Amino acid sequence: MATSFQLQIFTQEKKVFDGPVVSLIVPAASGYLGVLAHHAPLVALLGEGTLTIKNPPGEDRQVHVAGGFLEVRDNVATMLVDAMDPGAALQLQPAE
Repeated sequence: MATSFQLQIFTQEKKVFDGPVVSLIVPAASGYLGVLAHHAPLVALLGEGTLTIKNPPGEDRQVHVAGGFLEVRDNVATMLVDAMDPGAALQLQPAE
């Protein structure tokens, strides 16, 4: 089983997601960037594109995001997103 890390996603209005993930692919300003557990500390400017997370059951979840910042530190990735699809919180949750 792959090692997970914590992902937190915030918009200007609310916290959209807070949970464990196995991998994260974000649209950084200069291209897509992948994050796995125990990634080196990082701060990145986000661009517009598809955010892909893989949750611990191994399911991929995707939503469209536009702008913001990503910080990775101490096995926690925090995203501050300027805009994202309405209903993104439901799209990112694991299927039950």
